[in-house]
Amino acid sequence: MENNSIKKDEEVIRRSKSEITVKLFKYLKPYKLKSFIVIVLMILVMISGIVNPLLLEIAIDDYVVNKNVSGLFIIGGALIGLNLLAWILSKIRWTLITSITNNILVNIRHELYSHIQYLSFDFFDGRPVGKILSRVVSDVNALKNLFSQSIQSLIPQLLNLVCVAIIMFIMNFKLALASVTLLPLLGIAMFCIEIYSRRRWEVYRNKRSNLNGFTHEDFSGIKIVQGFAKEEGTEKSFKSMVKELSDSFTKAVMLNDFFWPLVELSWGAGTLVVFAVGYKLVMNGEIKIGTLIAFSMYVGMFWRPIMNLSSFYNTLITNFSAADRIFDILDMKPIIKNTENAKKIGKIKGFVEFKDVDFSYDENTKVLKNVNFKVNKGEKIALVGATGAGKSTIVSLLSRFYDPTSGEVLVDGKNIKNVELESLRSQMGIMLQDTFLFSETIMENIRYGRLDATDEEVINAAKAVNAHNFIMKLEDGYNTEVNERGTRLSLGQRQLVSFARALLANPRILILDEATSNIDTETEKLVQEGIEKLLHGRTSFVVAHRLSTIRDCDKIMVINGGEIEEVGSHAELLKNKGSYYDLYMAQYNFLSEGA
Repeated sequence: MENNSIKKDEEVIRRSKSEITVKLFKYLKPYKLKSFIVIVLMILVMISGIVNPLLLEIAIDDYVVNKNVSGLFIIGGALIGLNLLAWILSKIRWTLITSITNNILVNIRHELYSHIQYLSFDFFDGRPVGKILSRVVSDVNALKNLFSQSIQSLIPQLLNLVCVAIIMFIMNFKLALASVTLLPLLGIAMFCIEIYSRRRWEVYRNKRSNLNGFTHEDFSGIKIVQGFAKEEGTEKSFKSMVKELSDSFTKAVMLNDFFWPLVELSWGAGTLVVFAVGYKLVMNGEIKIGTLIAFSMYVGMFWRPIMNLSSFYNTLITNFSAADRIFDILDMKPIIKNTENAKKIGKIKGFVEFKDVDFSYDENTKVLKNVNFKVNKGEKIALVGATGAGKSTIVSLLSRFYDPTSGEVLVDGKNIKNVELESLRSQMGIMLQDTFLFSETIMENIRYGRLDATDEEVINAAKAVNAHNFIMKLEDGYNTEVNERGTRLSLGQRQLVSFARALLANPRILILDEATSNIDTETEKLVQEGIEKLLHGRTSFVVAHRLSTIRDCDKIMVINGGEIEEVGSHAELLKNKGSYYDLYMAQYNFLSEGA
């Protein structure tokens, strides 16, 4: 698919700042009380900071001038007590902010992970796993500063700014007016930087996603890389992608770094203007020197929240691209989902019917064409045909991994589009050619078929498919760790473990999609008895190229070009001397020649 490329930048919908802000702030709702406490604490700390210059003004103009030592000690004690209290409140505030931020990130990560699990296969078909991991891990982490600063910066700093501005205008209108003259120019400059900054951060996050996707794919296929001695080639690709990431980060940071010089330059210039105006006012006797000193402190207190708000705005711009990537997934709706009136299917008996089923993965290629068949309870059906004929697509439609383009798939006479997915899939067992085992013990991998199964039931399932003997020969038996994807076991052993897992699940409909293709001849003999037990009493679909594994099936359907070409038993199809006969004889001759 077009999106399924490591080096291709992902296309992400850019949302407006207001939309992202609304979406992000909804995660603060469960923590309204804690956030309110944080804001109250910050207001108290802010009041403490605002009072400091007033006490200093009183100390200079009233007590220093009049040589009132006792009054100075009182003012000094008040300043120490006030600032000590502010320090304690600040520590409590930071503890609460850390707790809120971490909990929000956990909630977002859980929501994103749960949502991805229910997305349809087309989502995973269109994206490398590494790029999905990048959104769940890196992009969520990027929001940490945004939430912590939104709690501590936005409302409290705005209040601080307003309060300080009011005090400044009350103290002296001319000085206050002089201190804000550069604000309009600062706002225009920051707006211009933001336009380009956001785009550069989008590029950076795409490049990081590409690198994650490449690294994950390269290490997952490390045996192929080493087997073909391609280490140098992949290293060159890795260095190239790291350079792209580094260059994109540098460009984004260089533009972002203009924020601070602009604010500090405006702060410094504003302070000079205030002192220039203040000097004239002092010389004219309009204000006292203590007032000018106190006012200069308020100028710093006026620009500090502007600096903090600029930092918050900068964080917003930096992380809007991460938020876009997260909401890009959260806003996706699974194509395959429960309908509004979906009902539980109940205990499945095992009747299956395809009615006039057509299917296409895209608009250009029709994979299945007018497929019709009926399967009775407990029948074993084999699907054979050339690669790409549509065999796996049929069983994917039965599992409702995809929906037919037209037509109906019925189980026990019910259209599976109208039943709850979980109630359907929980009664189906699916075994694929590429057996997936988790990084757990063999015991836990088998128990995945039924999580409430006892150890004895797990062992009995392994014995039934002849997996018990090889498991007991391993170092830790059933407690042997199989490593990621089961790499510690041979291909045949992985298949035997997956057979035991399927048997433990006790599905009503069983699908074996090339499930015996990786088993050697000796292992195949051992597992045939287990497969018979696995298939007994269940409606079963067996997709296989090895025709020797399907001779005992009740029906064999030959699929050719997305259509059912022949249907019958092994003996009937051989007698008809059609496509199945040609396939069987070709395979028989191939084996007879000793290949």
